[in-house]
Amino acid sequence: MTDQAPQGGFKAIVRELTQPFIDLGKTSRALFGVNLTSMLEGLTYFGVLTLLAIFFNESMGLDDVTAGRTIGILTAGITIAMMFLGATVDWIGIRKTLIISLILMAVGRAIVTLAPSLGASGPWASAHWIALFGILFLILGYGIYQPALYAGVKRFTNAKTSAMGYAMLYALMNLGGFLPGIISPPLRKAFEIKGVFWFYVAITVLEVILIAVIMSKRAIAAAEAQAAADDAPADGSPVVDEPDEMAGKSVKERFIYYIKHFPFTDLRFMYFIFILIPVQTLFAHNWLTIPQYTSRAFDGMVSENFEFFSNLNPILIFFLTPMVAAFTAKRNTYGMMIAGTFVMASPTFILALGPRFETLMAYLIIMSIGEAMWQPRFLQWVAEIAPKNMTGIYMGIGQFPWFLTKVVTAMYSGWFLMNYCPADAPRESLNTETMWLFYGFIAMISPIGLWLARSWMQKGFKTKHVA
Repeated sequence: MTDQAPQGGFKAIVRELTQPFIDLGKTSRALFGVNLTSMLEGLTYFGVLTLLAIFFNESMGLDDVTAGRTIGILTAGITIAMMFLGATVDWIGIRKTLIISLILMAVGRAIVTLAPSLGASGPWASAHWIALFGILFLILGYGIYQPALYAGVKRFTNAKTSAMGYAMLYALMNLGGFLPGIISPPLRKAFEIKGVFWFYVAITVLEVILIAVIMSKRAIAAAEAQAAADDAPADGSPVVDEPDEMAGKSVKERFIYYIKHFPFTDLRFMYFIFILIPVQTLFAHNWLTIPQYTSRAFDGMVSENFEFFSNLNPILIFFLTPMVAAFTAKRNTYGMMIAGTFVMASPTFILALGPRFETLMAYLIIMSIGEAMWQPRFLQWVAEIAPKNMTGIYMGIGQFPWFLTKVVTAMYSGWFLMNYCPADAPRESLNTETMWLFYGFIAMISPIGLWLARSWMQKGFKTKHVA
């Protein structure tokens, strides 16, 4: 008995960890299409974002403050666009939304790449304005793209596969976000940043073709039918579906319904999403600060391959997120939010010890563990509490704090770089320790705020939306 019990316990643990992956592996072609474009778009989006500030510095003559604020227009604009355009997927469907969004992004990336050749350099000179015009296309495209992905996961998964479905979507997007660290350095050295950007334009065009072929109308219908069948009660009783409040409504009536049902009046919901802003600043620093920090404060391998270290977080997330999801699937969501945000924020203080390889790696690894603990759970929670046919708009509202995060972080990150990690100063004169100490104090506001409000929050913490 004593010899068999541990073995049985071990088998149960292995089964519990592997079953979610097995269940997800049986899902549909349509969900495969969603995951494939998520990975490819992770490659293009983060690949461009990592180099964009340096591209603005070198090719358009923008200083760090102006470059940072221009990127802030892009990233914040995407989030605010999600809030207003997230309903697109609810109205025209997942396939059309993804194709339209990717076409817009391909055009936008091409315009940004051409901007230095079409206008004069300098802050707010003609090249800068042309780049901003391209950024407008990116904002519109990505503003309807992200909500469509999560709407797809909700529609193409069932009760057993949904948690892992959201985790894998997030993980694959981050796998794509890691790939520029491998692809970008040789391309940049051979063809400069402009050549790298043209490669990403080509990848975006490829995405359009893949979505059109893989996510056919027949494949989407089959995926939805499969998910509904898998959720059917075992006793053969009819499925009780969520009421479709959109059925039979005109466009005007739908718009009025969306306005009336914005969850802004739910104080717990609003507190929950806004208290995450401080820790989310660390996401923004991945493209606003880490590329310049690793290229300026380090020498040798780190400086020469700064894209790799700037994009190491995504590959860690790729491996960590499914593992953490399997371990914590039954854990209380709010408790995971507190623990995850604390684990993510705390290693920022390690960077305050100075720019050394071991402190950089410790920060990236521990921060990624924390991110894997809370971020997919938050996205899943927002998607699942959404009523039927309102997933897109709920995802847009849930992302609204990202708008403020990107605006605020972009407003001060360039100032901190110019004062604590300037481009032209000798490495020994930099003061990156103070910069990261400030960032650590900011990030810790989130876990502390979640912990202090735990009693009030959990009294009315919403669970999955049901009919």
